[in-house]
Amino acid sequence: MTTVSPLARHVLDTLRPIPNYPKPGIIFQDITPVLRDGRLLRTIVEAMAEPFRNDQVSHVLGIEARGFILGGAVATSLGAGFVPARKPGKLPGDRVTESYDLEYGKDALECHRDGLPAPARVLIVDDVLATGGTAKAAGQLVRGLGAEVVGWSFLLEIVGLGGPEKLTGAVSHVVARR
Repeated sequence: MTTVSPLARHVLDTLRPIPNYPKPGIIFQDITPVLRDGRLLRTIVEAMAEPFRNDQVSHVLGIEARGFILGGAVATSLGAGFVPARKPGKLPGDRVTESYDLEYGKDALECHRDGLPAPARVLIVDDVLATGGTAKAAGQLVRGLGAEVVGWSFLLEIVGLGGPEKLTGAVSHVVARR
């Protein structure tokens, strides 16, 4: 039997699952109740940053859109820069693109070609790890720019969808599992 930490239990009790969104069969994990609790948000940000505090993280890459919120805060906690990984067509200038499969379709991420100056050491942050396609694409995007992936940090992992198995070559950390 797995023991659930008090923080993980608080996160799980605060999240709002929304069935059949954005498609039938998907249970969307709404993190807005977590974000509006200032004490919980601060604790989560520190928990997401802590395993990487001694890894000389130079940049945090936050995945659109909820990864921007958590990623910016984690970057601040680590004293690192923040780089957004956006959906196609949202960034001006010279970009690199990485396509991937979602559990309910296809998508892509983009980053400015000059967004991660060498020798960047990057922590990738997002809210939810499900099948791992988005997080894996973010890692490929970072590595394609010549930067090092130090690790991944997530608020929540949806267990049983195979996400962690797709994240190779660096540490993956989650605050709570459902």
